[in-house]
Amino acid sequence: MPNHTLNPFPDELLAAKKQIRERARSYGLDFYPVIFEMCDYEQMNQIAAYGGFPQRYPHWRFGMEYEKLRKQHHYGLGRIYEMVINNDPCYAYLQESNALVDQKLVIAHVYAHCDFFKNNLWFSPTNRKMMDEMANHSTHVRKHIEKHGHDAVERWLDVCMSVEHLIDPHSMFMQRGPSDSPPPKEDVNVQRELTQTKFKAKDYMDRWINPPEKLAAEAKKQRDELAKTRHSTPSRPTRDVLQYLLEHAKMTDWQADCLSIVREESYYFAPQGMTKVMNEGWATYWHSTLMTKHFVEAKEVIDYADHHSGTVHMPPGGFNPYKIGVELFRDIEDRWNKGKFGKEYDEADDLGAKKKWDKGLGLGREKIYEVRRIYNDVNFIDEFMTPEFIEKHKFYQYGRDPHTGQLRIISRDPVRIKQTMLYHLTNMGQPFIYVLDGNYCNRGELYLAHKHNGLDMEIKTAIETLRNIHRIWQRPVHLQAQIDDDMILFSFDGHQPKQQAIHDELPKPAHAL
Repeated sequence: MPNHTLNPFPDELLAAKKQIRERARSYGLDFYPVIFEMCDYEQMNQIAAYGGFPQRYPHWRFGMEYEKLRKQHHYGLGRIYEMVINNDPCYAYLQESNALVDQKLVIAHVYAHCDFFKNNLWFSPTNRKMMDEMANHSTHVRKHIEKHGHDAVERWLDVCMSVEHLIDPHSMFMQRGPSDSPPPKEDVNVQRELTQTKFKAKDYMDRWINPPEKLAAEAKKQRDELAKTRHSTPSRPTRDVLQYLLEHAKMTDWQADCLSIVREESYYFAPQGMTKVMNEGWATYWHSTLMTKHFVEAKEVIDYADHHSGTVHMPPGGFNPYKIGVELFRDIEDRWNKGKFGKEYDEADDLGAKKKWDKGLGLGREKIYEVRRIYNDVNFIDEFMTPEFIEKHKFYQYGRDPHTGQLRIISRDPVRIKQTMLYHLTNMGQPFIYVLDGNYCNRGELYLAHKHNGLDMEIKTAIETLRNIHRIWQRPVHLQAQIDDDMILFSFDGHQPKQQAIHDELPKPAHAL
């Protein structure tokens, strides 16, 4: 457990914090009250291991994370400059050993993060009292440990945490209701859902062109298909696998409570994964603006420049969300200030004219606030990462030469570069998994499917995930996935995993993607 006896806030830093806060507000940043706390490096590592929260339920993963952070600090491989929590009020932690210029940079960075948390659409459904909720979760799990034993609860949490990404982040904005809806009334919906292939014909030719026996056979086939799916579960493909398991898997109350806790925390952290580039880019944009214009003294310039450049450094072939995000926000501001957007600009053929293009619109600041409010990383990069931007910053694709081992450019194609980046950002880099059938082959087996978005699944990871879902479902589980160009069905029955090519003779699940 972290040591909660935190160090006092130095007077000099307290005065700087107030000045930075008011200056940030004068630029239009809008944030919940922010509570800063000063920590030594040990406390900082402990809190960071808990994801920024002073209390979490006990689990070995948090201990492993703490050891990694402690060793990184001890061997000089990395250090934590700031942590900030999406909450109302926001909580932020500063490491006492950092220099004053670093603390001012971090404070400016934090206020921008807090503005993003409060105003970005994707954070709007999140629990703004998550600090208290995490403490409640800790209490729940500790009570389960007292009653059922530490080993049993920790093993179950291992299973739950291994599938924590099987949620639907977009469901926070939709009222889909439970994954199973009541079956429709038979007579009304059969008439509504049946569709017959009937060709137009003159009355005297109709019985030859549309034979009654053929239409009757087609209607019977459709009724049979509807009968199969009307009472199927789920009633439609569902992406929130954890919710489906909570509704239908046979778990004890304490097991369901643990899985519910993991699911709730996954939804809380999901917007952070969906907006990592934007969030860090926004915070970097504002700490650089506030610091360079108002809060860097002459004696601090070199240290500030050194640490800021370290923050945005991105080696060839790397991926630094701070660098990509801040450069995109700056590019958007510049383009909208100069009017480099819209039909007239896009259709201009003179490259020289486009380079000098400046309508003097001055809409840049307004535009980046709008972008901050409604976008996530995927549509942010998809819409604003232009070929000119990729060329300007040399965001090319790199690879190792197999003969020399040297890093070389393998593609300058902006479409390919952007598409590859989007593949890795979509769904936070996790595969899209849906429940298609909870009663596969009428044997209570669970049938899942991977929606292919251009990237194959890792077979080893898929099989391990099936093992853990089987522990929750307690009956055989299946996963349909495209590997290379083949459709494969992975299965696990509690003994030995197996895989087979999907062919027409295999029973079909209740739904298809």
